[in-house]
Amino acid sequence: MAGVDPATRKKVLRVISISLLLDLISFTFILPLFPKLLEYYRDSEAPAFAVSPENAPQAQIQTQTLLQTILAYLNAYKQSFDRKIDSRHDIVLLGGALGSLFSILQAIASPIIGRISDRYGRRNALLASMTGNIFSVLLWIAAVDFRTFLASRVVGGLSEGNVQLATAMATDISDENNRGSTMAIIGACFSIAFSFGPMLGAYLSSIEMVARNPFATAASVSLALIVLETAYLWACLPETLPSKTTLFSDSSASEKQKDKPAQRQPDTPAVQRTNSFALLSAIHFVFLLFFSGMESSLSFMTYDLFGFTSANNGRLLGFVGIVASIIQGGVTRRMPPLRCVRIGVVACLAAFMILSRVSTVSGLYAAATCLAITSATVVTGLNALTSFEAHAAERGVSIGGQVETSHT
Repeated sequence: MAGVDPATRKKVLRVISISLLLDLISFTFILPLFPKLLEYYRDSEAPAFAVSPENAPQAQIQTQTLLQTILAYLNAYKQSFDRKIDSRHDIVLLGGALGSLFSILQAIASPIIGRISDRYGRRNALLASMTGNIFSVLLWIAAVDFRTFLASRVVGGLSEGNVQLATAMATDISDENNRGSTMAIIGACFSIAFSFGPMLGAYLSSIEMVARNPFATAASVSLALIVLETAYLWACLPETLPSKTTLFSDSSASEKQKDKPAQRQPDTPAVQRTNSFALLSAIHFVFLLFFSGMESSLSFMTYDLFGFTSANNGRLLGFVGIVASIIQGGVTRRMPPLRCVRIGVVACLAAFMILSRVSTVSGLYAAATCLAITSATVVTGLNALTSFEAHAAERGVSIGGQVETSHT
């Protein structure tokens, strides 16, 4: 994007970064709360709920709440295994199901949000996504029962396009020389948010504002951040889609030259690519299939193995965020994207090996260090590599299909 002057690029990147920080801090509030939150709904709606294989169908008919119905199915499912599964794992299984649902909804919505941004502009798509986010958090505040909380997660999964669109906008305003460092800034927003968001969410959950919803305080502060972000974007964010903005003085010409190599300037060598978009997408999918599943279930694992409270989980996730921030700021932005990916995958394998045998809190934090390295490198590197291959008119859907999966 030769048409973007450095001052304009810096200004737009600052707006993107601040808004993304607000969004991710709000998003991470709930992460350490999940086990206790689901435990609260179970205890209030289905105390001591359990069914045997014989009466599972009858219990399913007689249940009065959505959570009781889900637990009836869950108990019937557990009975299909030869080895008995203790009821204390119900929260873990339920949390895994909710995490999977959120990811599936994002996978459905992300290409649609991306196409909307490619057609109608990044700014309009982002503001529409923010409207959905506000509605989602409002439902969380009002979630005195599991059904309402589930509705908030469904709305959130279908409307969460912030990371996807922020990445597309960062790609719009950067060229191939600074693309890697720009993606590192986006990744650093994740790390900084994880440094403070989970710990703040855990603290806010200890402040009871509504008796029937002990997590309403955290939800209310989350709503305040989302509303502030929306107002900030409305006031400060310009359009970055090349076909719909005046930020790029020669955007039309540069895009035509990019699409037609024969019209390039004689002294501009053609850039040779060795990574196909399909290959990068497949690698991104396989990595996130395992990493995001483990990441979203980490708080349930610590809850089950070590009896971690929301505060304990907040400190653990904060540690991951702090280490990742240090790596993002000092290492990742200076490293070639492909090397970042390789280092991160090795660290991820090490984390998985440690977690498979972890029995002490010190071992858990060793695994968390490896996870921080992975978090700071792989997705940032893959996003940078993918952005090189994405055409300007299709960046929203191309990048979004990969990026948003990691925001779960």
